[in-house]
Amino acid sequence: MAELRVHLSKSEPTAYKALDAFSREVGRIARENGVDDRLKELVLLHCSQLNGCAYCARIHSDRGVAAGITYDDLAQLPVWRESGVFSARERAALELAEAYTFIHRDGIPDDVYDRVGGVLSEKEYLGVSWLAISINAFNRVVIAGRYAVPPRAADLASAPATS
Repeated sequence: MAELRVHLSKSEPTAYKALDAFSREVGRIARENGVDDRLKELVLLHCSQLNGCAYCARIHSDRGVAAGITYDDLAQLPVWRESGVFSARERAALELAEAYTFIHRDGIPDDVYDRVGGVLSEKEYLGVSWLAISINAFNRVVIAGRYAVPPRAADLASAPATS
């Protein structure tokens, strides 16, 4: 298995810059459509988790904490359906994010569309949808390039010693 991969963002920086500009525009759209930073980061983090993108999961965990996501929220995110820590609005956004991440399976099923649309406004639905589309694109670039996620110095300092 090849350790080094083509680094898409460095190999074609104009394409990556366009994706970054797209992401910034999506952030603006989401914000103007009523999606606060906490909800935004929950969506971006959950899509990254579902895609197995460790690099983006780290980035959006950090940004999420800055946006008010707690340790308990982070721990409960992978099991949000079974957890009571998320609001109805957050649960709807997470369900929609999952539908976009796995869109190749069933599209956006009518029952998901109806359930989510019964909670989120049309503007919030648009904001969350564009966030999911954007992060799924970034996840694919990062996963294909196998971007490294090394332990942080603080993580190493607090790790138990092994013998």
